Amino acid sequence: MAKITFKPNEDRVLVEPAPAEAKTASGIIIPDTAKEKPQRGKVVAVGDGLKDKPVTVKVGDHILYGKYSGTELTIDGKEYLVMRNSDIFGTI
Repeated sequence: MAKITFKPNEDRVLVEPAPAEAKTASGIIIPDTAKEKPQRGKVVAVGDGLKDKPVTVKVGDHILYGKYSGTELTIDGKEYLVMRNSDIFGTI
């Protein structure tokens, strides 16, 4: 993976979303129009946090977040999400 030069501000986190599932557990192929937005991803960069509230995740953590959390962002042709630390449900 190429080095990311983006540094989030304050309590924000840059996340690489996991790819959407292409197949169900039973083997049915899901078309692109019916795929769900992924709710998990990998932390790529973190901000410094707020004075009284540090960021609770670190680079490399795999996380779960809300379906509509974050703002989509394209860096070097790759899709990422920028979200607040409070939008993250937890690590897996």
